[in-house]
Amino acid sequence: MTGLHKSEFPNPVVNWIDSRLPIFTMIQKEYGTFPTPRNFNYFWNFGALAMITLVIMIVTGVFLAMHYQPNVNLAFDSVQRIRRDVNYGWLIQYVHMNGASMFFIVMYIHVFRGMYYGSYKGPRELLWILGVILLLLLMATAFMGYVLPWGQMSYWGATVITNLFSAFPVVGEYIVTLLWGGFSVDQPTLNRFFSLHYLLPFVVVGVVFLHVAALHIVGSNNPLGIDVKGPQDTLPFHPYYTIKDSVGVCVYMIVFAVLVFFAPDFLGDPENYVPANPLQTPPNIVPEWYFLPYYAILRSVPDKLTGVLLMFGSILVLFVLPWLDSSPVRSARFRPIYRVLFWVFVIVCVVLGMAGANKPEGVWVIIGRICTAYYFLHFLIILPVLGKLERPLPLPESISKAVLGGGQLSSGAATNPMEKA
Repeated sequence: MTGLHKSEFPNPVVNWIDSRLPIFTMIQKEYGTFPTPRNFNYFWNFGALAMITLVIMIVTGVFLAMHYQPNVNLAFDSVQRIRRDVNYGWLIQYVHMNGASMFFIVMYIHVFRGMYYGSYKGPRELLWILGVILLLLLMATAFMGYVLPWGQMSYWGATVITNLFSAFPVVGEYIVTLLWGGFSVDQPTLNRFFSLHYLLPFVVVGVVFLHVAALHIVGSNNPLGIDVKGPQDTLPFHPYYTIKDSVGVCVYMIVFAVLVFFAPDFLGDPENYVPANPLQTPPNIVPEWYFLPYYAILRSVPDKLTGVLLMFGSILVLFVLPWLDSSPVRSARFRPIYRVLFWVFVIVCVVLGMAGANKPEGVWVIIGRICTAYYFLHFLIILPVLGKLERPLPLPESISKAVLGGGQLSSGAATNPMEKA
């Protein structure tokens, strides 16, 4: 390929391959010498953790699929057989099962970090949108995977969630029948979900490549939320951030191992150790913990269609977040009012999760409705209005001066707060 500057490597075999297919040059350019802001904190570690978790989930999922039986009469027993009879099956299953929870912990922190530091603002709108698409794909994959063990909560969770589509006028019943493959959750449903659960992770990998490509085009945001002014503001990704990420990976794997070896069922539901019984409904049907806030939003209003629209809207609103936030400043470090309201929003999301885990009765109904109202108020009212009213703090002149020069401010900024754009 003409016009491409190729790197020289000490290994002659690598050089021979790279001269014909410059993959090593590309890797070195994108992951070796790639300039990254010099002030990353450990919240920028969670993208790498998400990629590692994705690899773990795909590898363990492939091995589990070798022994799983997608049959309503055999699925539950095949899962138990993997745990008891397959060599290291218990380990593979617990890693995969808890890996889903760890994946969502990492993803939610990654999303909240983006919201706090304004990583959704221009020119990173498409990067953010691809991230939201990834979140939706992970939710779909996790839901279908939760159905596969064919326990009580798997069966009834699938019944409740798929039934939500019946709330849509005209097309709702057709969508439900298409998902079920019949007139109830049964063998065709299990076949569909197993097939899609196996396929979607590879779709996720494709979107991850787009996400990373978009990141390397526009560059990374940073805790200050200001643009890179020159090479003095950046460091090569390797070795600085590969080493820093390695520390985070070690801590992450320790936490992961503690969960797998000492509390493998801590984040699960005991009801799912009971085989699916279409004639016996569990006393309280709840999804996995990472879906509980959306489940609380769904149950916050008595009307089924409104609840479904609110639940889907709570996720879809993230797509338009770059245009809802009217502030010219990215990072919450320089937005004192937004910083407080952001943590209020985080608390509201946690309380929504608690409301979703409890039965929809008594005080939890009121709490769920209040938190649901605030959730949408934050996006649709607070962000558009606050950006016009809030007076941001002064911004540093550059990343390097803020990091190496004691946080020097641009001329005039030290005495006068930044004017709104």
